[in-house]
Amino acid sequence: MVQLTELVNYTNSLLAVERFNDYCPNGLQIEGRAEVGKLVCGVTACQALIDAAVAAQADALLVHHGYFWKGEAAPITGIKMRRIKTLLDAGISLLAWHLPLDAHPQLGNNAQLGQRLGLITEGRFPNQEQAAVGLLGQLAEPRAAEAFASQIELVLGRQPLYFAPNKRQIKTIAWCSGGAQGYIEAAADAGVDAYLSGEVSEQTFHLAYERDIHFFAVGHHASERYGVQALAQHLAQKFDFKSEFIDILNPV
Repeated sequence: MVQLTELVNYTNSLLAVERFNDYCPNGLQIEGRAEVGKLVCGVTACQALIDAAVAAQADALLVHHGYFWKGEAAPITGIKMRRIKTLLDAGISLLAWHLPLDAHPQLGNNAQLGQRLGLITEGRFPNQEQAAVGLLGQLAEPRAAEAFASQIELVLGRQPLYFAPNKRQIKTIAWCSGGAQGYIEAAADAGVDAYLSGEVSEQTFHLAYERDIHFFAVGHHASERYGVQALAQHLAQKFDFKSEFIDILNPV
């Protein structure tokens, strides 16, 4: 059991929230009970995850995608009202960390994704600001694009969409989880053999072939399942409470 304020303050410091100019507020987004003895974590604070947290008798819900995004309509109506009301009625706090969780060198989405795919991290993604979220490195051993795609499918449990504009084996790679397909040209400028992200756009296909770089889209949700788990496990060990990861199906 830990005080909610202590939990939030510790995590904000751990993830260096002040370094990031984010698209949403990081930390405590909706306040529930003053103490946390059971934490549920998941990728996105959708209604299905909230309902699962209620059923699990959680005191707090930790997510990567929370609420109150820049440009989002302010009125609390419709879907937003139902989600927030469910949390408030159950006394469950909503904790959300976005870019700070992407970027953490051990617990972050990109660090955790790299570990699972057997990637060797050598540095931060090129041509980003100081609070870079993506990473740069190598495969443990060179692989053909088809073989690496099979490895991704085995690890993540879904088949990636990939473009292989050449027969060159992949040794060096840059990766950034989520909707970071726009960094493909920065990856090409860095001279790596391949770039991996969560999402893909129509133009990504053309850029991959014109810049002669392999590209892998592994799914936004699939690429960001692991940071919340690592963070929740870390917090549960430090503060001695129960935690549970609930994976809500999302093929995107």
